[in-house]
Amino acid sequence: MRSFWDGLAGTMLVLWIGGMWAIGYVAAPVLFASVDDKRLAGMLAGNLFEMMTWIGMAAASYLLIYRIALDRGAALKDLFFWLVVLMLALILVGHFGVQPILQGLKDQAMPHAVMQSVFADRFARWHGISSILYLIQSALGLLLVWRLVR
Repeated sequence: MRSFWDGLAGTMLVLWIGGMWAIGYVAAPVLFASVDDKRLAGMLAGNLFEMMTWIGMAAASYLLIYRIALDRGAALKDLFFWLVVLMLALILVGHFGVQPILQGLKDQAMPHAVMQSVFADRFARWHGISSILYLIQSALGLLLVWRLVR
Protein backbone atom coordinates (compact mmCIF):
# COMPACT_ATOMS: atom_id res chain seq x y z
CA MET A 1 0.00 0.00 0.00
CA ARG A 2 1.32 3.41 -0.96
CA SER A 3 1.82 5.93 1.78
CA PHE A 4 0.88 9.58 1.70
CA TRP A 5 4.56 10.43 1.15
CA ASP A 6 4.78 8.12 -1.88
CA GLY A 7 1.71 9.76 -3.34
CA LEU A 8 3.09 13.21 -2.64
CA ALA A 9 6.34 12.29 -4.43
CA GLY A 10 4.40 11.20 -7.50
CA THR A 11 2.24 14.30 -7.39
CA MET A 12 5.27 16.58 -7.09
CA LEU A 13 6.93 14.86 -10.03
CA VAL A 14 3.82 15.17 -12.21
CA LEU A 15 3.29 18.81 -11.25
CA TRP A 16 6.93 19.68 -11.92
CA ILE A 17 7.60 17.80 -15.15
CA GLY A 18 4.09 18.13 -16.54
CA GLY A 19 4.13 21.84 -15.74
CA MET A 20 7.49 22.30 -17.44
CA TRP A 21 6.24 20.69 -20.62
CA ALA A 22 2.85 22.44 -20.54
CA ILE A 23 4.34 25.90 -19.98
CA GLY A 24 7.44 25.59 -22.13
CA TYR A 25 6.07 23.77 -25.13
CA VAL A 26 2.36 24.63 -25.11
CA ALA A 27 1.51 27.82 -23.20
CA ALA A 28 4.51 29.99 -24.14
CA PRO A 29 4.33 29.26 -27.89
CA VAL A 30 0.57 29.88 -27.84
CA LEU A 31 1.12 33.19 -26.04
CA PHE A 32 3.63 34.39 -28.63
CA ALA A 33 1.42 33.23 -31.49
CA SER A 34 -1.77 34.77 -30.06
CA VAL A 35 -0.71 38.03 -28.42
CA ASP A 36 0.22 40.82 -30.83
CA ASP A 37 2.27 42.68 -28.23
CA LYS A 38 5.39 40.49 -28.00
CA ARG A 39 6.59 42.42 -24.96
CA LEU A 40 3.38 41.50 -23.13
CA ALA A 41 3.62 37.89 -24.33
CA GLY A 42 7.20 37.76 -23.06
CA MET A 43 6.22 39.19 -19.69
CA LEU A 44 3.37 36.68 -19.30
CA ALA A 45 5.58 33.77 -20.39
CA GLY A 46 8.27 34.98 -17.98
CA ASN A 47 5.75 34.94 -15.13
CA LEU A 48 4.74 31.38 -16.01
CA PHE A 49 8.38 30.25 -16.22
CA GLU A 50 9.14 31.87 -12.88
CA MET A 51 6.22 30.03 -11.27
CA MET A 52 7.58 26.78 -12.71
CA THR A 53 11.01 27.62 -11.31
CA TRP A 54 9.63 27.82 -7.78
CA ILE A 55 7.55 24.68 -8.29
CA GLY A 56 10.67 22.92 -9.58
CA MET A 57 12.74 24.02 -6.59
CA ALA A 58 10.08 22.81 -4.17
CA ALA A 59 9.47 19.54 -6.01
CA ALA A 60 13.17 18.76 -6.39
CA SER A 61 13.84 19.51 -2.73
CA TYR A 62 11.00 17.26 -1.64
CA LEU A 63 12.01 14.44 -3.98
CA LEU A 64 15.60 14.53 -2.75
CA ILE A 65 14.55 14.49 0.92
CA TYR A 66 11.97 11.77 0.18
CA ARG A 67 14.52 9.55 -1.55
CA ILE A 68 17.09 9.98 1.22
CA ALA A 69 14.45 9.21 3.88
CA LEU A 70 13.24 6.19 1.92
CA ASP A 71 16.54 4.68 0.77
CA ARG A 72 19.07 6.24 3.15
CA GLY A 73 22.58 6.03 1.70
CA ALA A 74 21.42 3.88 -1.21
CA ALA A 75 19.68 6.97 -2.63
CA LEU A 76 23.11 8.31 -3.57
CA LYS A 77 23.59 5.32 -5.88
CA ASP A 78 20.29 5.83 -7.70
CA LEU A 79 20.11 7.53 -11.11
CA PHE A 80 16.76 9.11 -10.17
CA PHE A 81 18.41 10.96 -7.26
CA TRP A 82 21.21 12.35 -9.42
CA LEU A 83 18.86 13.38 -12.21
CA VAL A 84 16.87 15.42 -9.67
CA VAL A 85 20.11 16.96 -8.35
CA LEU A 86 21.17 17.89 -11.89
CA MET A 87 17.78 19.35 -12.72
CA LEU A 88 17.78 21.38 -9.50
CA ALA A 89 21.27 22.67 -10.32
CA LEU A 90 20.07 23.74 -13.78
CA ILE A 91 17.07 25.51 -12.25
CA LEU A 92 19.34 27.38 -9.85
CA VAL A 93 21.79 28.38 -12.60
CA GLY A 94 18.91 29.59 -14.76
CA HIS A 95 17.10 31.47 -12.04
CA PHE A 96 19.99 33.01 -10.12
CA GLY A 97 22.53 33.19 -12.96
CA VAL A 98 20.91 33.71 -16.35
CA GLN A 99 17.63 35.41 -15.43
CA PRO A 100 19.28 38.35 -13.62
CA ILE A 101 21.41 38.97 -16.72
CA LEU A 102 18.31 38.96 -18.92
CA GLN A 103 16.49 41.29 -16.53
CA GLY A 104 19.49 43.61 -16.41
CA LEU A 105 19.53 43.85 -20.21
CA LYS A 106 15.80 44.61 -20.22
CA ASP A 107 16.30 47.31 -17.59
CA GLN A 108 19.17 48.88 -19.52
CA ALA A 109 17.08 48.97 -22.69
CA MET A 110 14.27 50.94 -21.05
CA PRO A 111 12.15 52.71 -22.21
CA HIS A 112 12.56 50.63 -25.38
CA ALA A 113 11.88 46.93 -25.75
CA VAL A 114 15.12 45.02 -25.36
CA MET A 115 14.83 43.52 -28.84
CA GLN A 116 14.66 47.04 -30.32
CA SER A 117 17.75 48.18 -28.43
CA VAL A 118 21.51 47.88 -28.73
CA PHE A 119 21.25 44.99 -26.26
CA ALA A 120 19.22 42.79 -28.63
CA ASP A 121 22.15 40.52 -29.61
CA ARG A 122 23.26 39.98 -26.02
CA PHE A 123 19.70 39.36 -24.92
CA ALA A 124 19.15 36.83 -27.73
CA ARG A 125 22.37 35.01 -26.78
CA TRP A 126 21.45 34.78 -23.08
CA HIS A 127 17.86 33.87 -23.94
CA GLY A 128 19.25 31.05 -26.07
CA ILE A 129 21.33 29.82 -23.13
CA SER A 130 18.22 29.92 -20.96
CA SER A 131 16.29 27.96 -23.59
CA ILE A 132 19.01 25.31 -23.80
CA LEU A 133 18.99 24.91 -20.02
CA TYR A 134 15.21 24.49 -20.16
CA LEU A 135 15.43 21.96 -22.97
CA ILE A 136 17.97 19.90 -21.01
CA GLN A 137 15.75 20.03 -17.92
CA SER A 138 12.75 18.93 -20.00
CA ALA A 139 14.62 15.96 -21.42
CA LEU A 140 15.91 14.98 -17.98
CA GLY A 141 12.36 15.31 -16.67
CA LEU A 142 11.14 12.79 -19.22
CA LEU A 143 13.91 10.46 -18.15
CA LEU A 144 12.80 10.90 -14.52
CA VAL A 145 9.23 9.98 -15.37
CA TRP A 146 10.32 6.94 -17.39
CA ARG A 147 12.66 5.93 -14.57
CA LEU A 148 9.85 6.13 -12.02
CA VAL A 149 7.43 4.09 -14.09
CA ARG A 150 9.77 1.08 -14.54
